[in-house]
Amino acid sequence: MLHPVPHPSKKRAAVLLSLSAVAAALASPVVAAPAPAPAPAPAPAAAAALRWSGCATPRYPTLQCASLKVPLDHDRPAGRQISLALTRVPHTAATSQGPLLVNPGGPGGSGRTLAGFVASALPKDVAAQYDVIGFDPRGVGRSEPALDCGAGHFKPVRPDSVPLDPATEQANLERVRSFAESCQTKHADVLPYVGTVSAARDLEVLRTALGAERLSYFGYSYGTYLGAVYARLHPDRVHRLVLDSVVDPGGVWYEDNLAQDQAFDARHKSFLAWVAQYDATYHLGTDPAAVEERWYAMRTALRSAPAGGKVGSAELEDTYMPGGYYNGYWPALAEAFAAYAVREEPKPLVAAYERFGAVEPSAGNSYSVYTAVQCRDSAWPRDWNTWRADMWRTHAKAPFMTWNNAWYNAPCAFWKTEPLRTPDVTNHDLPPALLFQASEDAATPFEGAVAMHDKLAGSALVVEEGGGNHGVALSGNKCLDEKLAAYLRTGQAADAACPAQPAPKPATATRAVPPSAGGAALHGLLGFRG
Repeated sequence: MLHPVPHPSKKRAAVLLSLSAVAAALASPVVAAPAPAPAPAPAPAAAAALRWSGCATPRYPTLQCASLKVPLDHDRPAGRQISLALTRVPHTAATSQGPLLVNPGGPGGSGRTLAGFVASALPKDVAAQYDVIGFDPRGVGRSEPALDCGAGHFKPVRPDSVPLDPATEQANLERVRSFAESCQTKHADVLPYVGTVSAARDLEVLRTALGAERLSYFGYSYGTYLGAVYARLHPDRVHRLVLDSVVDPGGVWYEDNLAQDQAFDARHKSFLAWVAQYDATYHLGTDPAAVEERWYAMRTALRSAPAGGKVGSAELEDTYMPGGYYNGYWPALAEAFAAYAVREEPKPLVAAYERFGAVEPSAGNSYSVYTAVQCRDSAWPRDWNTWRADMWRTHAKAPFMTWNNAWYNAPCAFWKTEPLRTPDVTNHDLPPALLFQASEDAATPFEGAVAMHDKLAGSALVVEEGGGNHGVALSGNKCLDEKLAAYLRTGQAADAACPAQPAPKPATATRAVPPSAGGAALHGLLGFRG
């Protein structure tokens, strides 16, 4: 997902020289536009008890599945019902701490598999105390109805994302306008009820169906915002709250995407500097600036001659954007870059696109929900001249993915469903929450975690100093994982810093992520843009 960054002028590295610097950052005022608190949530309609049945997999042998009916419109609880698909790994300890809901982000990410992963990745004594619950939010995956607004929206080869001429801009505008119109045609009856507040109210129905007095919640990425909204609606129903790679709640969503573009550009430069460090392997040069020139030369060449008839300039950006989420992908991406730019072999680049950038059929659902939630949650500019001016200004500083990101979100310029006002998630009534954040995360930059920490009274922020990955707990960092486990055991946490994991080493081909990289399983579940 493409997340908010309201303070792009801050220098993350300078802020994080030490834990005392983190404390200083937390003491700084966080400026955000005034926003209303959510209206008090009425008690949900009585939910029927869930019927769990076995749906074990070889990896997760105790996994169970169920479905839950929730109102399409929570203000009309007796009206039309929709269903949410659920999974569970039951607790095994004699004493349970209740349900732990897990969410991978998005919006649009399926959480059903994440339950098994989290239950298996936590220490056994911790997992044994919780019913770990995964769920597909409304509109997602196996929940019904599932949104799918436009097949083939990302079919290659797309027009160049950077509109260097009016014809290219018009072609992209027609694509995104068509997607928005298709979504309205197919799902007009559902779109007014697809948004973060509605999804948060679903969680309260789920809590009652589970028969739990309180629930715990562990969300990554966009899932941090969903968790914060639920906690604002029902602070007395929260047992534990873990937010990893934190969305800035004060900037949902347009301005935040513009600022995020700069963070991704910086992360892409970090990747290119890593490539330069291993010139003996990739032969692309030892000067990061020169390596960057070669990457953009590759982009220019692909604009007129797509590799394998599949990888044009827009698809190249799709392929390399995941490297901003997880540096475990860097060796494969570097090898594809070298094969094309040094050896003039396009096949590895096509393979990298198919692995990292190509959109599978199921992604039509996740992107449809992503768009529906983003466009409904808050107001977006409706005058394309505003977008054009903002994108060119940002592109001048951050060319890597500014325009690619713009077209990903541009259906919101043509969305018919009226936007909601963004709720204020400030909360003084919660038990202590635990936040995790990598200092150089591009998808949800550090300033967002500072802002959320400031809004959640009594919360603790654990920073992975020097880390750039998105989604850090349960990704192999022992220091972070120990703090997560201790919090889930006791509910106690304090501000802290952990060193980042080492950067990956080069691999010999575009094969599986090397085991030394860590976190591959988690990042496969979190996906990209989510």
